Amino acid sequence: MEKRYILLAINPGSTSTKIAVFKNTKSVFLKTIRHTSENLQHYDRISDQFHFRKDVVLKELEDSEVDPRQISAVIGRGGLIKPVQSGVYEVNDAMETDLREGKRGEHASNLGGLIARDIARSLPDARAFIADPVVVDEMEDVARVSGHPYFQRFSIFHALNQKAIARNHAQSIDRNYEEMNLIVAHLGGGISVGAHRKGKVVDVNNALNGDGPFSPERSGGLPVGQLVDLCFSNDYTQQEIKRMIKGHGGLVAYLDTNDAYEVELMVREGNEKARLIQNAMAYQIGKEIGGMSAVLSGEVDSIILTGGIAHNPMVVDYVRSMVRFIAPVAIYPGEDEMQALAENGLRVLQGYETPKKYE
Repeated sequence: MEKRYILLAINPGSTSTKIAVFKNTKSVFLKTIRHTSENLQHYDRISDQFHFRKDVVLKELEDSEVDPRQISAVIGRGGLIKPVQSGVYEVNDAMETDLREGKRGEHASNLGGLIARDIARSLPDARAFIADPVVVDEMEDVARVSGHPYFQRFSIFHALNQKAIARNHAQSIDRNYEEMNLIVAHLGGGISVGAHRKGKVVDVNNALNGDGPFSPERSGGLPVGQLVDLCFSNDYTQQEIKRMIKGHGGLVAYLDTNDAYEVELMVREGNEKARLIQNAMAYQIGKEIGGMSAVLSGEVDSIILTGGIAHNPMVVDYVRSMVRFIAPVAIYPGEDEMQALAENGLRVLQGYETPKKYE
């Protein structure tokens, strides 16, 4: 009989913390805890939210009547650490330091590994992991060159969901992920489009800091000359311009909402500006997919659309109309990062995978 493991998955987002308890890969408890601006406004840095977020997780566990002593692993969403290979990493001192200091960037996902390790420490036999953090880096050297030696292209994308969906798709058609060429577009608060060649993401847009398609709250790639002029106009501070790129860009800049579903409703109600902006977002997604097909020399087995915006048939149809000549388009709406975290942790507990060491 297969041994049963209890796993706790933790996924901190900018305005929420998702937690789930699994028995092997079966979810037995799932909760999304929303955090208002009033909850978070007192914290200057993401790492300052650590105790607040951890206490919320522990309270939800207590209310769910889950016995923490039965937990074998706590696995958190990976944050902005050094570039790493794809896989599962045990949270160690070096990772904890980098996550806490946030030298490579402030993001709520930094809290995932910190909370996981702290909770695991208090339990008798639990281990703490992260899996496929946003800094998974499998890019080829030629893809890193930006156009000026002062700048370099970096791999920051939705690695956890892209990898999990790609594997699931391959399995659904009786193929191995490591034998396929795929283009995966994650359509969420940020949008990342990755070229997966034989199990490695050899090129992907930086979905965090201004690259690729615009999204509900990120500007994507902007006209560089105009951006430079704006920076030196003395009309905006450095922080305000950064917020234009990440947080107040994309849909929220054009339509005063970062809710893609709200924009979908605006379009259905006949709002022509909303229709144009939604179409423009879809257009940029299709254009990015086309670029990634060139990365794969046109040898593409499938194009996969995933993430929350993949629920929107208008966006999906627009993108499909642009790229279906390249390869069949498969749709996996939403994202199941909690399931992906649990599956990664279980592979380690069952001995199918050895966790990598972060250095």
